[in-house]
Amino acid sequence: MKSIVALQDRVTPWPDGLEPSDAELDAIEWEMPLILADVDLLDAEIAVLDRTPSELDAQRIRRARRRVLAARRDLVNRAAAVSLSGGVA
Repeated sequence: MKSIVALQDRVTPWPDGLEPSDAELDAIEWEMPLILADVDLLDAEIAVLDRTPSELDAQRIRRARRRVLAARRDLVNRAAAVSLSGGVA
């Protein structure tokens, strides 16, 4: 019986350029406030999966949702400002 290893070229070719490009890293950095806000919201929601949320839990979730919305708003506003100015500042 032959074993299949993910790194064998027959199964998955291993390209030389697996590292993220500078543009991809910049995009991740650009979206990091939103990513962190989403993680906080998920943490708050996961904490109450197996129990009834208390008032403190509900407040934590509401605050996390507001942070996600604010981060999305800021991201869209920054993207609009960059597109209006014609490039990255």
